[in-house]
Amino acid sequence: MSKREREPKPDWLRIKLTTDGNYAEIKQMMRSKTLHTVCEEARCPNIYECWANRTATFMILGDICTRACRFCAVKTGMPTELDLQEPERVAEAAEQMGLRHCVVTSVARDDLADGGASIFAATIKAIREKLPLCNVEVLIPDFMGNRDSLQIVMDANPHILNHNIETVERMSDRVRARAKYARSLELLKRAKEMNPKIPTKSSMMLGVGETEEEILKSMDDLRAVDCNILTLGQYLQPSPSHMPVKRYVHPDEFARLKEEGLKRGFSHVESGPLVRSSYHAHEQVQSAAKAQMVTN
Repeated sequence: MSKREREPKPDWLRIKLTTDGNYAEIKQMMRSKTLHTVCEEARCPNIYECWANRTATFMILGDICTRACRFCAVKTGMPTELDLQEPERVAEAAEQMGLRHCVVTSVARDDLADGGASIFAATIKAIREKLPLCNVEVLIPDFMGNRDSLQIVMDANPHILNHNIETVERMSDRVRARAKYARSLELLKRAKEMNPKIPTKSSMMLGVGETEEEILKSMDDLRAVDCNILTLGQYLQPSPSHMPVKRYVHPDEFARLKEEGLKRGFSHVESGPLVRSSYHAHEQVQSAAKAQMVTN
């Protein structure tokens, strides 16, 4: 283990624990409805803040991922079942929480013909039926490049279509399993071709070995496919078996990268050490909507 890996996390990565009544209530509700959240499964550092504020990102299609990305804490293996009642339970939980912005993501399900797209669509529909005024954002896998699967999700008309490139092009094959940088860009491009009115979003984690020049190039790549929203956060090693952190990015650098992103035309850039893809998601959809009005 290198000296860098043994160094304690810097002060700006300290997390405030807020396990109040809201946190306990949401945790109990998720268990009672046998639902999963990416907040827990991916060990998100913002879980205490978000759950205290009654926001959560639902993770559908089970808790076993068919891929084994080197950065991700979600369990990997071969899923054994498909829960067709899950969309309804997610909608019930969203209604119980009184959500105005609901984020739905999933594990990768390469074992399914459509990659789980039909369950995404059913979940969007179920939430809309119970909460007509709730914005629904989906964070989808790449569906192995299957255009029909993407079309199923887009036809369900989510408010935001999110797909993460995760890292710069040079690092992509080292960091991700089976996912391809070019395929992710193609998915975002296709989404805009299918429905230009739906904002698209992507996310990158920093500190895995990328350079600033490569980060800026990735921003340009995303803007070239008309991606609207970008989030940038610090990679944190979830266990000793995952890839190590190469460096801790200072908040000042995150602030500078935010300005670079805004200069490039993103309608919203969320950038900071503890930022994750769904952090302050409700603010992002508002920024995207304003930008859409200006464009029109």
